[in-house]
Amino acid sequence: MRKKERVGAVIERLEKLYPNAICSLEYKDAFQLLIATRLSAQCTDKRVNMVTPALFSEFPTAEKMAKADIKRVEELIKTCGLYKTKAKDLILIAQKIVADFGGKVPDNIEDLTTLSGVGRKTANLVCGDIYGKPAVVTDTHFIRICNRLGFINSTNPLTAENQMRKLLPPEKSNDFCHRTVLFGRDVCTARNPKCENCILADICPKIK
Repeated sequence: MRKKERVGAVIERLEKLYPNAICSLEYKDAFQLLIATRLSAQCTDKRVNMVTPALFSEFPTAEKMAKADIKRVEELIKTCGLYKTKAKDLILIAQKIVADFGGKVPDNIEDLTTLSGVGRKTANLVCGDIYGKPAVVTDTHFIRICNRLGFINSTNPLTAENQMRKLLPPEKSNDFCHRTVLFGRDVCTARNPKCENCILADICPKIK
């Protein structure tokens, strides 16, 4: 089976296993997803979802966050880890959105990555989930699984993104990334993957 054919088979099987492919971060709009994703760095989505209700209650928009007292933001996000750096980034992100983009979260990777602390992973997530554009979110689960399946041979996020963009149908790419996260948590874990119960076992070169 050729690589693109295997990609298609994996997409089909993961669609059946996880019919609802959605981001596990909780948000109401583009700004909240952007902020939640920045908070999720080196932190679980579950923890972020515990923190953001209070944060968004006080600072629900870029305009509000742009004027926030950094000490208050630090207090609200302290349990997310790296809270001092993250608090600074949240305010800088909001200020630049207000100053340079009229208060609206940009809809393209180039502009999104000019925001403080925002890399291509976050930018892809916003472009895909909010604006419906083809996106490849290079989460650690995504990179691990794509390597194990023999689709790529790199742990570099940009390399992984570029290589998988060539293999994934654009209309399927964003949902595929969400499904690999779920699959990586449930089955294809970093340590002790459950290969004996894997629906991809027959087409996974790692197992053969």
